[in-house]
Amino acid sequence: MAAADPVTVVVPEHDAGTRLDRFVAALPGIGTRSRVQQLIDGGHVTVDGVSRKSSHPVRSGERVVVVVPPPVASTVEPEALELSVLYEDDALLAIDKPPGMVVHPAPGSPRGTVVNALLHRLGALDGVGATGRPGIVHRLDRDTSGVLLVARTAEALEGLARQFRQRTLAKRYLAVVHGRVEPASGVMDQAIGRHPVERKQMSVHSPRGRAAVTRWQVLEHLPDATLLRLAPETGRTHQIRVHLAALGHPIVADRVYGGGLRRAARLSDDALAACSRQALHAESIRFAHPLTGVEMTVAAPVPGDIRALVTALGGAGIA
Repeated sequence: MAAADPVTVVVPEHDAGTRLDRFVAALPGIGTRSRVQQLIDGGHVTVDGVSRKSSHPVRSGERVVVVVPPPVASTVEPEALELSVLYEDDALLAIDKPPGMVVHPAPGSPRGTVVNALLHRLGALDGVGATGRPGIVHRLDRDTSGVLLVARTAEALEGLARQFRQRTLAKRYLAVVHGRVEPASGVMDQAIGRHPVERKQMSVHSPRGRAAVTRWQVLEHLPDATLLRLAPETGRTHQIRVHLAALGHPIVADRVYGGGLRRAARLSDDALAACSRQALHAESIRFAHPLTGVEMTVAAPVPGDIRALVTALGGAGIA
C-alpha cells in the first residue's frame, strides 16, 4: 500500500503556542495521539523542514508537514476463537470479553488473544491502529470480563479514541470487594503511577502518578464483603483495582493487589471456590457512535462466576 500524500498545514494564529503533538492530533485523518507520537518519533512530522519534539510549541505561520507512511501489515495470526458479540456494524464491534483472555499479543501471550480472534472474524485490519493491536480502542485486564469496544475502520478508531481522551463516554463496572464499604457512595481521587518497587504493578504512592478518579456506589452489603458499582472517570492502568486496594477494600481474588482468595479466611469455602479470578466485570459503556454521533449503551451480562460468588456470600443475587 502506498503512503498517503503529505499533509501540509500553516499554523493559524489562534493555534500559536499549542504543543506540536496536540496540533497534529487535531488534524483530520491523522489518527490517535499515540499514532501521532509514533509519527513524530519516527521523523514523519516536520516544522519548517525540521523535525521537532512533541512538546514543541508551534508558532503562527510555521509550516507543519505530516508524511503518513503506509500501514505495516500485522504479523498476528488469525485464530478461530469464539467471540461473544454484543453489537456490530460496519464501523465497530462490541464484544463480551471472557475472563482469562488477553486483549492483544504480548510477551508470554502470543496467541489466544482477542486480536487473534478478531483477525479471523473480520479479516485484515491493517491501518486501523498500531501494528499488533489493530482495532483496539481500550483494554481490559486478562482476568476482567465485560464490554470491550473494537474499531473496524481508522475513522471509527479515531472517533472512539477521542471520546476516551476527552472523557465523554461513561463506563460502569461491578466488583465484589473484601470488607464492608462505607459510606454508601464516594469518590477515590488519588494519582496512579508505576509502583516504586514492583515495576509490573501500579500504585497510589508513585512519585510520578497521573490524576485518577473513580466513583463508587454500594449495591449490597454482604457478610464480610460488598458488591459495588464503579464509574472510572479516567483510564489509568489497573485503576479500579489499585484504588480499591488503597481504600482498604481490595477486589476478591485479586492476587496482585491484595485481594487473594486466602486474604479473608472468614469467607466460606463455597465463596472461595465460586470465583477464581478477580471479581471485576465491565458492565456497560455509553458512548456516541463514532460515525453517526448517536448515543449508544452496550452492556454485558454479569458472568456466572461473579453471580455464584455473590450467592455464596449470602447476597440476594444480581438482577
